[in-house]
Amino acid sequence: MLGFPLLAVFAEFERDILRERVKAGIAQARQQGKPHGRPATALPKKEAVRELYKQGTSKAQIARQLGIGRASVHRMLSDADVALK
Repeated sequence: MLGFPLLAVFAEFERDILRERVKAGIAQARQQGKPHGRPATALPKKEAVRELYKQGTSKAQIARQLGIGRASVHRMLSDADVALK
């Protein structure tokens, strides 16, 4: 019965070491100016979103046409709604 708790201790220790290595790698990458995380997919389409909205296309149609989420379209237009209408 002594074996399983001992294995759990080693597994936890190994997980902690791995976590520290990952955090150190992320910190090093940030110091070198490399981006971390998921790349922005909708942001480069911001001008196209605004142009389509100016032409009268609905927000849902814009999202389908450009292949981005409806929430992204709403977010991009939130400050532009007043200026465009």
